[in-house]
Formats: sequence, structure tokens, C-alpha cells
Amino acid sequence: MAKAELKPMSESRAWTYVVIAGVLEVIWASGFKYEEIPSLVVIIALLTSFDLIIKATKALPVGTVYAVFAGMGTLGTTIVEAVLSGGGISPLKIGFILLLLACIIGLKLTAKGRDA
Repeated sequence: MAKAELKPMSESRAWTYVVIAGVLEVIWASGFKYEEIPSLVVIIALLTSFDLIIKATKALPVGTVYAVFAGMGTLGTTIVEAVLSGGGISPLKIGFILLLLACIIGLKLTAKGRDA
């Protein structure tokens, strides 16, 4: 019996994977510092995030996917750290976070799929 051809992943599904992986990155990266996050959750979040990133690169450029993933992780862990430490965020740090966010959005908007 012949194998059924797999339908290629859509770009919107690939971007959904990147966003979920970015959220999971915040969880596992924060779990390295905060004991309140169980080790099993950290391991599952880490493995799942990289699995989703690998799947997303089947439809999107690797460099763009990784940059967005890492940027989301940086933004998220910075915000988590500011909230949990109670120290707040300086205006300069807010400016750089907004600049990073603008770059992430710019990368997403200018990304073309592999076949484009």
C-alpha cells in the first residue's frame, strides 16, 4: 500500500508553534532559577519547546524562527524576573524591551516560507 503524502505545514501553524515554544522557553528558563517550578515541568517544557521549533523550521527560515524564539524567551524571562523579584523595570530596560519586541515583529512580518 502506498504511503499517503503528507500535506506541508502552513506558515500560520508554524508561527503558532514558534509562539507556543517561546512561552515554554520562559517556563523552562525561569525553572532554572525558581525552585517553585518542578524539575519535571522544566524538562517537559524544554523538550517540547525544541520539538516545536524543529517542526516550525520545516515551513519557516531557521534564522527567523530562532531569533523570534530567543527574543520571546528574553522578553518573557525579563518580565518574569522583574515581577518575581519585585524590583521593577527601569525606563531604559523598557525601551530596550520595546525595541526587541519591534524587531521580533519585524522579523515575523518580513519572513517568507521556504518555498517563497
